[in-house]
Amino acid sequence: MKKPITAATTKTSTILSVSSDALDHSSLESILGGTGCTLLKADSLTAGVELLKTHVVAVVICERDLCPGTWIDLLEYTKNLHRPPALIVTSRLADEYLWSLALHLTAWDVLPKPFDRHEVARTVHFAWEYWHHQVETAPKQAKVMTATG
Repeated sequence: MKKPITAATTKTSTILSVSSDALDHSSLESILGGTGCTLLKADSLTAGVELLKTHVVAVVICERDLCPGTWIDLLEYTKNLHRPPALIVTSRLADEYLWSLALHLTAWDVLPKPFDRHEVARTVHFAWEYWHHQVETAPKQAKVMTATG
């Protein structure tokens, strides 16, 4: 099994927490503090979108219901970004329906609340690795397409 998120893997990573619940932000800060990543915080869908316009974000951790809006609205917005972040949905009601919907719509994962330190670290680590791999391979794929196109 791979090691959880570390300073080495998040050296240049930015993570965005989108939730109207300040406890979500403080819990994530406590869990991810000391890893070397930057944690941005937004209390609404609109604020989250604004931060995504001005920062390259590797992982978004988003509350299911944002009022107005939902994690689905944010996921749809991220799909149009040059380097779409991996989006993790959070909810106190992380039932099978939410898991199925999230994975079907291409969210990275679902985290139940209250947060479990090890589960958050593991999930963010793998989401970061996925995002980093996509960023590394995108230029190579573009060159191959140009050379053969």
